[in-house]
Amino acid sequence: MNEELKISRERMVELLNEDLSREYQAIIAYTIYSQTMKGAAFNNIASQLEEHAAEELSHALQIARQIDYFNGSPTNTPTEVKTSDKAEEMLRFDLENERQTVLNYQQRIRQADAMGEFALGEVLRGIIAQEQDHLLDLADALGIDVPPVSG
Repeated sequence: MNEELKISRERMVELLNEDLSREYQAIIAYTIYSQTMKGAAFNNIASQLEEHAAEELSHALQIARQIDYFNGSPTNTPTEVKTSDKAEEMLRFDLENERQTVLNYQQRIRQADAMGEFALGEVLRGIIAQEQDHLLDLADALGIDVPPVSG
């Protein structure tokens, strides 16, 4: 078994708190971007971003619950939110954040499974399904293929 998969409960709490910080970042970014994007070309994606913000809040709550399960304290600090006055840049920021989130959750699932924490793995699998849907929405809005995600 890969050594980086053999982690302690304390290390899992640290990693889940990093994930939680990214979920907070996504909530903030989607909230800002959905309300500040301008132009007819972005009306549809702006409303989708509002939905994404609500889904990211659900993810944050699920991750915080898992942190509590591991006897940790959920962080209150988001990862830095990138901003722009250009809609396409905002979407590219979101796309990269979602891609990185999926990569991190793929790793977290492997770690959880290695620990025998299968319920955590199932929670994260559900979250990944929505994150991949976000990737597809963003790529469609940008008119590009979904970037490869593998980890």
